[in-house]
Amino acid sequence: QVQLVESGGGLVQPGGSLRLSCAASGFTFSTYAMSWYRQAPGNERELVATATSAGGSTNYADSVKGRFTISRDNAKNTVYLQMNSLKPEDAAVYYCNAERLLFGTKYSYWGQGTQVTVSS
Repeated sequence: QVQLVESGGGLVQPGGSLRLSCAASGFTFSTYAMSWYRQAPGNERELVATATSAGGSTNYADSVKGRFTISRDNAKNTVYLQMNSLKPEDAAVYYCNAERLLFGTKYSYWGQGTQVTVSS
């Protein structure tokens, strides 16, 4: 049974920080690229950050570069998103995603999401 369980969301003031975690189980974590997406009300889900399966490469949306950091601990089957200098426009439900392409088939799993609210 594949599970991705996000945690760490909450209410934070503008300029503050939060650290999201996503604990994975039920698949070989180290072989999947791990990403964080977010979706604000009325908006489409957007990619925030990705860490490759080997963990050696990360990519970020322009809107979060320099403020957010994605990291993964393959020993703990967990991916993190450190969010600093939060802005009101960062408020959204944040989702964890695991994805890999194997012999032409894409495997993709999602967590249930965690709410991030940025407000004074």
